[in-house]
Amino acid sequence: MLLPIIILLPLLAGTILTAWSGAGRHRANRARTAWIAAAVTGCSLALLLAQASPVMQGEALRHYAAWVPEIGLNIGLRLDGLSLMFGLLITAMGLLVVVYAHHYLGADDPEGKFFSTLMLFMAAMLGIVLSDNLLLLIVFWELTSISSFLLVGYWNHRADARAGARMALAVTGGGGLAMLGGFVLLGQIAGTYEISQMGAMAAQIQADPRYPAALVLILLGCFTKSAQFPFHFWLPQAMAAPTPVSAYLHSATMVKAGIFLLARLTPVVGGTELFFGIVSTAGLVTVAFAAFVAIFKHDLKGLLAYSTISHLGLIVFLIGLGSPLAAVAAIFHILNHASFKAALFMTAGIVDHETGTRDMRKLGGLFRLMPWTATLAMVAAAAMAGVPLFNGFISKEMFLTEAVTLAQGGGWRWLVPAMATLAALCSVAYSARLVHDVFFNGPPRDLPNPHPHEPPLGMKAPVALLAGVCVLVGLLPSLVAGPLVAVATAAMLGGPAPDFHLALWHGFNLPLLLSALALGGGVLLYFWLARGGRLHRTSVDDWFGAFAGAQMFSGLYDRLFELAGRVTARTETGSLQRYLAWMLMACLAAAAITVLSGQAPGTGNRPLLPANLVAVVLWALLLGACGWLVLRHHDRFQSVVVAGTVGLVSSLAYVGLSAPDLALTQLTVDVVSTVLLLMGLALLPSQTPRESSSTRKLRDGVLALAGGAGIAWLAWVMLTRDHDSIAWYFLNQSAPAGGGTNVVNVILVDFRGYDTFGEITVLGIAALGVLAVMDGMHARRAGVDAQGVPYTFARQPLLLRIAARVVLPLALVVTLYIFMRGHNLPGGGFIAGLITAVALVLQYIALGQSGAERRLHAAGGRRFVRWIGLGLAIAGLTGVGAFVFGQPFLTSAYGHPYLPVLGAIPLATAALFDLGVYITVVGSTLLTLSTLGEASREPAPGTSAPKTLHADGVQPT
Repeated sequence: MLLPIIILLPLLAGTILTAWSGAGRHRANRARTAWIAAAVTGCSLALLLAQASPVMQGEALRHYAAWVPEIGLNIGLRLDGLSLMFGLLITAMGLLVVVYAHHYLGADDPEGKFFSTLMLFMAAMLGIVLSDNLLLLIVFWELTSISSFLLVGYWNHRADARAGARMALAVTGGGGLAMLGGFVLLGQIAGTYEISQMGAMAAQIQADPRYPAALVLILLGCFTKSAQFPFHFWLPQAMAAPTPVSAYLHSATMVKAGIFLLARLTPVVGGTELFFGIVSTAGLVTVAFAAFVAIFKHDLKGLLAYSTISHLGLIVFLIGLGSPLAAVAAIFHILNHASFKAALFMTAGIVDHETGTRDMRKLGGLFRLMPWTATLAMVAAAAMAGVPLFNGFISKEMFLTEAVTLAQGGGWRWLVPAMATLAALCSVAYSARLVHDVFFNGPPRDLPNPHPHEPPLGMKAPVALLAGVCVLVGLLPSLVAGPLVAVATAAMLGGPAPDFHLALWHGFNLPLLLSALALGGGVLLYFWLARGGRLHRTSVDDWFGAFAGAQMFSGLYDRLFELAGRVTARTETGSLQRYLAWMLMACLAAAAITVLSGQAPGTGNRPLLPANLVAVVLWALLLGACGWLVLRHHDRFQSVVVAGTVGLVSSLAYVGLSAPDLALTQLTVDVVSTVLLLMGLALLPSQTPRESSSTRKLRDGVLALAGGAGIAWLAWVMLTRDHDSIAWYFLNQSAPAGGGTNVVNVILVDFRGYDTFGEITVLGIAALGVLAVMDGMHARRAGVDAQGVPYTFARQPLLLRIAARVVLPLALVVTLYIFMRGHNLPGGGFIAGLITAVALVLQYIALGQSGAERRLHAAGGRRFVRWIGLGLAIAGLTGVGAFVFGQPFLTSAYGHPYLPVLGAIPLATAALFDLGVYITVVGSTLLTLSTLGEASREPAPGTSAPKTLHADGVQPT
């Protein structure tokens, strides 16, 4: 049970508590918010460490709970060596970033917003690395895209932050959609979505003809997330994020998600020529291309962004090779890269924080002003360049060794160590530029802050700790990192890890020679380019022009919007009649194909029942009402009242078909909707304009008759045939499985609880939409009606006010009765909510809006918003509560506890869900009612409404 808690701590406790604590701008609130974020992160880290012992012995800890087993979506979590390593990276690095961010963020930066979003992202990353179910993993995968979008766009007042966030979301979100398709294919091939079960089916999966498509789709998701060429361009644009975000997301977590998934799925989809060709090629191209571009980036974070892309490509290349020792090198470099790159990003933040710029053409000479920061940066940069005695040197040696080993196959493979050496050389060059341009190279030039100094300890301490890790691992790699690398590699390979020895010295060999060549050549390359300020005058963006990834994406993005605008202009004419006409014509055309081909079914063999007199009368009443609406629909108020006849006939039909629940629902819905429609129409002219031409009327009449005839034909075809109904399943299972004998209610709150939860969510959203659209809007009341009779707004009659006062408590008693009996007799939360709404509508009619809302303490209708939220929360938490008992979402429990006097009482947890339905229905109805009433209420004397509707219903511009 500890595995879900590791995720739930930041997901629930972290996000909620930091958002609450950081709501104010007081300094004490800011410190408290950071402490809460650190405590939550520390707890997740401690829980991981508490379970590390068996994992380090080679065990895999698992947690399983059914969620939506029908589609294969379950809460399957697994903690093995690979997930432990990534989990420790996520939480340990997160703890350092929390400390750093607290001192980095300015007084005007809302810490609650930052840390709550950071907690959400951390939970999503932990969910990815602990997931053993592909569908669960994709949920967390997309959550990282959303939360990273919010983090990159944290400074939403800046255009570059907004643009970078949109680009990151578009690229990684699009890759996630492609990956979802790959996961579905993989699950269909394997017959399961549990990753741990797929490992034994690798041969079957790779032999399936759908394997190439599944692999390509999954790799698209991995490559977009981990910024591999040609999807790398979003990462430099995301550097507009605050530096703590870059240090966390773009060094140790988000960009490593794709790499984690490649490692996790290697036993399932790896080992084939297709996997080797795509993954190793993409990684090798990325490592060389990005390393070269990084040399010429003038923005300090831009240089680090491209260096990150390059190192990610290095890891992807090693995973693509598929050899056991390449897997060891990949795992080891994941750890090394996280340590030195996070330190360098934090250093970049310190430089920006103290000088006000990241432009290396302006920076220089900071070693004299910030010696401690400069020393720590040089240590991290040396590790990034692969200088001996630092951790990056060892993993770079392993990378070159694997490249040389591959070249022994002959042919074109000699290009691999050549490109690897070139990439290593470029990494030395851009590391040298970072150190020389920022901390040496003459005095600083035109700094926005001309007096930089050492930052506070809270910003330096995380950098110092990470720099110390770079040195410690470089000197004692086997002791410090060896055991973790071994268990992570074993989990990645799906078997025992190969024999390996992490050491600083392996003797004189070709990889060492290539490494020395890269070190010397990189230094020489940098100083040759920097001579005479030539490097500062070079712009890499000019080389690619319109073919740069960001420019191509932006151009495609703009053209898509232009195309969408043209399509919208052609199709979105604003005519509902035209939309409906096109839909009807399409449906009729589809039906006509069947009819004209002679394949249309006719009357079935089911015996027909005689039509009784009551049914004939109801049909006649229904036809008469519909005919009246067609002929007199221009009179809006009369049309709404007559439309109620349709609902009344439907209610009587439900009664005749022994469906009292549906009859009650239909009747109460009709009453409430009639009131709301009348209030809405009060804001518009009483009659609609007669704009339809004779041709349009003829077209509409033909389409209406044809559409009606088509529906009648389908109904006739269905009703004259015998068929197997699912109704018997619900009738038989309602009591034993749902604990109730009212089948309709049990279906709503148990069997089809998902549907009901979605429906009340839509209902709440609709009410909030009415509020959002009409908030502050006022209609100008006419003084007379269409016949010239003056309106009166006198006080409501005394008899009506007294009746409303008596009816309300009686209605609430009836509501309670209807609600409590709903699981076994006609009733339930939806009907009870509508009855309460009708009673409260009567209060509005009798007391007026001000009087009714004063009695309800409605705070101008805003309380009803909280009612909607409360109802949805109760319904949702009832469903989530089933997880505690290891049951799927919204699984209900029931029993018959014995109470003195009352005896055995039938109780079901579905009643709590029904309570949420009840509160949401009441809140949504009253919020809509209050908003419409507010729009039609006269503003107070001496005030003017911000939005005014004229009598013709048109809002002035």
